[in-house]
Parts: sequence; C-alpha cells; structure tokens
Amino acid sequence: MLERLQKIIARAGVTSRRKAEDLIVSGRVTVDGTVVRELGAKADQESMEVRVDGVLLRSEKKVYVALNKPPGVICSNLDELARVTAVDLVGARQRLFCVGRLDEHSEGLLLLTNDGEFAQRLAHPRHGVRKTYLARVEGDLSEPDLEKIRKGIWLAEGRTREAEVALKKRAHGASLALITLREGKNREVRRIFARLGHKVFTLRRVRIGPIALGAMRPGEWRRLTASEVRALVDESSGGGPKARRGPRAHRAPARAGARVRGRR
Repeated sequence: MLERLQKIIARAGVTSRRKAEDLIVSGRVTVDGTVVRELGAKADQESMEVRVDGVLLRSEKKVYVALNKPPGVICSNLDELARVTAVDLVGARQRLFCVGRLDEHSEGLLLLTNDGEFAQRLAHPRHGVRKTYLARVEGDLSEPDLEKIRKGIWLAEGRTREAEVALKKRAHGASLALITLREGKNREVRRIFARLGHKVFTLRRVRIGPIALGAMRPGEWRRLTASEVRALVDESSGGGPKARRGPRAHRAPARAGARVRGRR
C-alpha cells in the first residue's frame, strides 16, 4: 500500500511527521536507492526499501507510556547540560519522544511514544485535546479573574481559547486552581496567571484527555493499555470517555531516579 513518506518515517519511530518533512527536503531519505525530496512522495514499505541516512526503516512495535514527570526533568531526548530527561526515566529500548511538553519546573502527567502520528494528533491545537492542570498561585484568585480565564486571555501571539477553571482552595496568601485547556501555547498556564498578576508557585498536569495521573508517584511510569490509546485517539477526534486509571506503574531506573532526587 502506498503511503506518504512522512507517515512511514513517523511510524518507524524515527521522528514526528512534521520533522520527517525536514528529513525529506534535506535529501536524507531514499526509496529503492533514489533520493526523494518531494513532500508528496509515497512508497510501499512492504515492497520498497525506505531509508533515512542510509538506515533501512522497519516498522517497530508501538509504545505508549504515561510518566509522572518530577520537577527538574526536561522534555527532550538530548540535553547539552546533561540534565535528566523524561526519556531517561523510562529507559525504554525504543526511541521515544514526548507528546507535547512540560517545562523544567512543572510536573505531572506526560505521555511518551514512538508513534509520530499519534503524537501529532494529541499535540496539535486543532484537535483540542483537553489538558488539566493543578496550579498553586500567589494571591487570592477572584471570580473576575476566573471569568477572564474562561473567556480567553490576550497573550503575545493572540487570545487563548476558552478554558475551564475552578478555584479549589485559598490559604496563606495563595490560591489553588484547577484549569483545563484545549491548546498548547508555550508555558500557557504560567503566562495566563502572570497576565492577571498571579505568579505560579507550583504547576502539576493531572490529566490529558481521558487519562488521569492517578496514584503514580514522581518518576513512576506505566504503559498505556490498548483501550486508553483508543480513548486518546477518540478524544483527538472530538470526544471520548471520562478519565480512567491505568495499570500498575514502574519506578524510574535507579541511576536516573537518584539524579532526579538530587536536583529537587
């Protein structure tokens, strides 16, 4: 079956479909020994040899992981400063990458996969996958503040989409709020509250679509079940079931876990 090269490359776990386009344009992809630079080019992986940088692509088993990312861990495969990455904590044999991001100081639910198409569906704003955060912010959040967030806040690149937000608690000069967004602007939650004059002390993502963080401790991870993966795809198509708990989680490798604890 003929498929676009971007899809074949992403499915093989090399990179996301968007970055696969860069590989094609730069002449790093060949089909049956011929360099292909056209983004609309197709191939049949069953009968043709598709290679990236000379390496033959083989379809690998899809991996879908949920991780409770601790603070101090970065969402990157490589880091020049030798910081602990989310991929380090999982320690999978396959080449995994993060679905979306959490900044270094944020924590909570993060998905990792080698399925580029799946990652794109969940991360792209047009699919509107819900992401829910628990934010502890400076000062007392007022009802007018909450209403502004619900209607959309003006940031540098435009107005945020309508959001769901609820005040959970006020204590000791701080407020605890639960906020659900359907887009993925860079550091969006922190910037929304900063725009209203409230510094974010801590930020934890507790849900992505139907998948809840649950009882996983920082640094623990687990594989998503087939039904959870289907539910996430349903969510990216405009609907899905309520949040659910998954199977038992794993601790991060001892070496990576020790480095994380040392940074916190």
